Amino acid sequence: MKINSLVSIDQCSKEDILRILDNARTFEENPDRKILEGKIAATLFFEPSTRTRLSFETAVNRLGGKVVGFSDASTTSSSKGETLKDTILVVSNYADLIIMRHHLEGAARYASEVTAVPVINAGDGANQHPSQTLLDLYSIRQTQKRLNDLTITMVGDLKYGRTVHSLIVGMSHFSPTFHFIAPDELRMPEEQKHFCNHHNIRYHEHTAFTEDIINQTDILYMTRVQRERFTDLEEYERVKNVYILRNSMLEGSRDNLRILHPLPRVNEIAYDVDDNPKAYYISQARNGLFVRQAIICEVLGINSQLLSSNS
Repeated sequence: MKINSLVSIDQCSKEDILRILDNARTFEENPDRKILEGKIAATLFFEPSTRTRLSFETAVNRLGGKVVGFSDASTTSSSKGETLKDTILVVSNYADLIIMRHHLEGAARYASEVTAVPVINAGDGANQHPSQTLLDLYSIRQTQKRLNDLTITMVGDLKYGRTVHSLIVGMSHFSPTFHFIAPDELRMPEEQKHFCNHHNIRYHEHTAFTEDIINQTDILYMTRVQRERFTDLEEYERVKNVYILRNSMLEGSRDNLRILHPLPRVNEIAYDVDDNPKAYYISQARNGLFVRQAIICEVLGINSQLLSSNS
């Protein structure tokens, strides 16, 4: 069944995920198609973004649609006290699709409930980032040639990191084994561990970032410690540089290991890693264009037959 809005990765079945990834592959082969002519997408970014916003806007433009919206909420009527509901209802008069990032958890779901216009969640607080999850899954499948039975190590901010929370859900269909590496202050929340237990997903928790764990890993998923999620800046200073991946740490790693990162990075991946062929985070960001093209077509009900005939 087609998805009308994409607010959470858990609304996607295994079949939905594989269909979107297959369609993303057709866009990688040919991203320039005029199948959104006459359509307008509104990008409402109440929270800062670079890659997500630009890749969504590029996706719409390459598909022949047009983009309206904002990237700074301080320039909008929300700064005057307008409610999110009123903003969504007004924008729904102008657009065929709403792509929204918001600092409040649940904001995208709420938006999808007050409008008939499809809504894509481009990140809501520390909650969900489903388009990032789908591009992560696409990147994993591209580099490993499969999604099943992989060992994925997640490092850094596992408490506030919406990308890792969503990726656990997305990978739950494919029998993964996870290693969670975080300081006590940023360890994986109980909610996500309960999800793993409920779905019989194997996981191991660590506080030390060691080469022994790296050498067992297929996908090394690094994350930034997010200063904007901390109310106590002293706590942030204590943990911000606790894990740094250096090129020397990869010497004994598997040939198929690939390093992912949702970006932006700060200090958690040293620049000497960039030239290692196992570094995939820049290509991962590029994959966001193709996956977001597929997501846009999914929520607008553009079927895979049209995509294939438009190749």
